[in-house]
Amino acid sequence: MDKAMNIVNIQTKKGDEEMTNQDKAIAVLKSLAENNTKPITDYVSEKDYIQHNLTFKEGRQTMLDALPVLKEAGTTIDIKRVITDGDYVALQSEYNLFGHKDGFDIFRFEDGKIVEHWDNLLAVAPPNPSGHTQFDGVTEIKDLDKTEANKKIVTSFVKDILVGENPSKLTSYFNGDKYIQHNPSIADGLSGLGEALGAMAKAGIQMIYSDVHMVIGQGNFVLVVSEGTFAGQPTSYYDLFRVENGKIAEHWDVIETITPEVERQNTDGKF
Repeated sequence: MDKAMNIVNIQTKKGDEEMTNQDKAIAVLKSLAENNTKPITDYVSEKDYIQHNLTFKEGRQTMLDALPVLKEAGTTIDIKRVITDGDYVALQSEYNLFGHKDGFDIFRFEDGKIVEHWDNLLAVAPPNPSGHTQFDGVTEIKDLDKTEANKKIVTSFVKDILVGENPSKLTSYFNGDKYIQHNPSIADGLSGLGEALGAMAKAGIQMIYSDVHMVIGQGNFVLVVSEGTFAGQPTSYYDLFRVENGKIAEHWDVIETITPEVERQNTDGKF
């Protein structure tokens, strides 16, 4: 069984002293579908919680107040991947949350308590031209000794290629055309990426990355949170990469239009 699946199926009877930050993040996320207040009251800071989901009001109490509504709506959460990097835990999940959605959540911990949360959500689409869904693919975390090296590779790729600092280096980040793609609109390989970008350009659609805000990695997985625009709209990009033998081998992403300031329920900002 994949390590990630072992992690997700944690035993809820664990004592608090044995619970890792990863365990706590999983328990809190699952509690949203279970109308279970205990993980939230136990593991989310009452006074210091910062919320970057702009549709939620400030504070832990908002999470607690939402539980009955989420339960009534039939919310389900199926956690697919979990990575931990220092005080940060990032999770990719398949949600039934007022619609079928793909989501990334990031929790920051201080002294064993969640003090900050970021997320990105995107509606689930049919399989992409190569037959991949937004969730399938490798889940096993390995190469823990290569975490920092892989973070550097992915950060350089995002800056060189997506931000556009050194686009001529594109092919150096891949093993030929071997590249598994989970974006619902793009086929596998650099060839598939090129075709998709060409189609967007023909349609007058620009995908612009301007700033990198977070890089979270564990072993062969690296999640990058970036800001930019898509088709002229302010956009939050969450890109998860799997690195194999120093090359980018697989990619998942969630792209979300940033809520306009006049519609926001808190002032913490998206990033």
